[in-house]
Amino acid sequence: MVDFRSSTPAKPKALTVPKKAVARVTSISDPAESASKIRELAYQLYEGRGREHGKDQQDWAQAEREILNQRP
Repeated sequence: MVDFRSSTPAKPKALTVPKKAVARVTSISDPAESASKIRELAYQLYEGRGREHGKDQQDWAQAEREILNQRP
C-alpha cells in the first residue's frame, strides 16, 4: 500500500503554445483605417451572401479576423 500523504506533490508543468498556433496580428497604426477596411470587407461578405440579413455580426467578425491577421 502506498501512502500518498507523505509524497511531495508534483510541480505542474508550464503550458506552452506552439509557435505555429499563435496568430500573427499586424500592428494597428491607424485604428480608423483598420475599421474602414473591416467595414468594407464586411459589406463585401454581406453582398456575397446575396444581401441576406441577420448575419452582420458574423460578417464583421470574419472581416476583422481577415484584416487584422494579414501578414505585412
